[in-house]
Amino acid sequence: MTKNFEGRHVVVTGATGALGAAVARHLLAEGAICHLPISRAKAPDGFEFAGHDRVHVATSVDLTDAKAVDAFYDAIPGLWASLHSAGGFDMASIDKVDPTQFDQMMDINAKTAFLCCRAAARAMIAGQAGGRIVNVSARAGIEPRKGGGMAAYAVSKAAVAALTLALAEELKGADILVNAVAPSTLDTKANRDAMPKADFAKWVSLEAAAVTIAQLASPANQVTSGTVAEIYGRA
Repeated sequence: MTKNFEGRHVVVTGATGALGAAVARHLLAEGAICHLPISRAKAPDGFEFAGHDRVHVATSVDLTDAKAVDAFYDAIPGLWASLHSAGGFDMASIDKVDPTQFDQMMDINAKTAFLCCRAAARAMIAGQAGGRIVNVSARAGIEPRKGGGMAAYAVSKAAVAALTLALAEELKGADILVNAVAPSTLDTKANRDAMPKADFAKWVSLEAAAVTIAQLASPANQVTSGTVAEIYGRA
């Protein structure tokens, strides 16, 4: 394991979820100081990062609220990277999906990424030391035909991909590299429970996804920006 992130301040959203936890775990092993915003008033019972000497958990941070997001980022010294795995999934055919489901997907996937990118970019520009931003899109977000039966989700993740490309162009003069990953099905307990007959070996492991995100966020990445990395495993 390298120590590419030794002493660097990194935000990881969605750390109470499977992917965010895997990312935080990997970064801590590489020496990062992790700042984890969670929406709850307190960390969930058994939260693995509670009490870690290089983890700062911020509670009651609503990532769909611009003021809350700005206040969270304003308190972080010398922000190096911001990695956005917070989000959610919903599946329903177009004739059955409720408009509120569409709004929810746009809020928790696209709006959270937008507000975190906005706040992170402000902090990095003010610090004048560059930085890295990594968003999480999805295969259905960049291959919309894969989004049949989950149109609201696919649209929200397509917005994340578009945001990534636009910001990569906008922020390149400030040495802020902006990328995203687009996973196919991740190998999580929730996905195994939902699809027990699937071939899990074809799915993307959380560890592999975390490694890809860390590589894009690393100071060793000097040139890659505007990439939406396809991490499809064997699917």
